Amino acid sequence: MKEIWDQWDDEIKQLFYFNYGDLPYLLDIKMDKHLFRAPAQFWNPAYSCFTFGKVDLVPIVEEYTTLLRCPKIQTDKAYSRAVSVPTFVKKIMNITGMSEQ
Repeated sequence: MKEIWDQWDDEIKQLFYFNYGDLPYLLDIKMDKHLFRAPAQFWNPAYSCFTFGKVDLVPIVEEYTTLLRCPKIQTDKAYSRAVSVPTFVKKIMNITGMSEQ
């Protein structure tokens, strides 16, 4: 991934930033292999969460950014797009044939 990113010119990088936010900053993070392996042994791929005994934990994006020391990541831009609720509701109402009353 890092090699691909390094091959792109500034215009392509800006387009990527526009669509995906600060996600490329993850490419510059130095990983501590031991720190990464410690929680990996508790990862439950069937449920996509960490399992500690009978407790299941699912980290949120903000927790990942803290653990990875990536304060520049914009969680609302890198991983999801904000939904315009009124527009979404109107579309659903049109599809289902409902009215606002």
